[in-house]
Amino acid sequence: MITSIAALTALYGEANPRSLNKVAHRITPLYRQWIGAARFCVLSTVGPEGTDASPRGDDGPVVRVVDDRTLWLPDWRGNNRLDCLRNIVRDGRISLMFMVPGSNNVVRVNGTARLTADPGVTGTFDRRGSRPATVIMITLSEVYFQCAKALMRAGLWSRDDGDTVPTAGQLLHEAGDDVDPASYDATYPDYAASRMW
Repeated sequence: MITSIAALTALYGEANPRSLNKVAHRITPLYRQWIGAARFCVLSTVGPEGTDASPRGDDGPVVRVVDDRTLWLPDWRGNNRLDCLRNIVRDGRISLMFMVPGSNNVVRVNGTARLTADPGVTGTFDRRGSRPATVIMITLSEVYFQCAKALMRAGLWSRDDGDTVPTAGQLLHEAGDDVDPASYDATYPDYAASRMW
């Protein structure tokens, strides 16, 4: 087992200087453009029970760039587990990984977050009379793009492996939920469409 940073560094060597020099501590014009094009990100948080990662998506920019250090992420309707939100209330450390279909780069934001239910903030995200219960207000400490090799290796944007994995209905059934998998999967798209915001 590797138990020291020295042993780890001995295995891998020093970081490529570009991987360190590319880090910005504010949202530059080009990062603003990139983040503004992202409709999807993975939100990662940490709390007393451990870590959590949650997909977040929207039909436009997934976050709002408020200024060069601030992002707002609306918390649209989901399953009400609230794992990430609970973590943010107790430990504000946060990371976001933004992805744009067709681009093999991933942009990462690290920082801290707070939650607000202020109607003056949540109301700015109004969608056909619906608004998020809360908005995650992120203060950025660093932003940088990740090496493209992982997405290139995975062929993420050039494959469709959806028919090789179990469906949500099948996973629920396996977990003991009294659900007919085929019926659940057939009706879920309409159910979700009616509860998107």
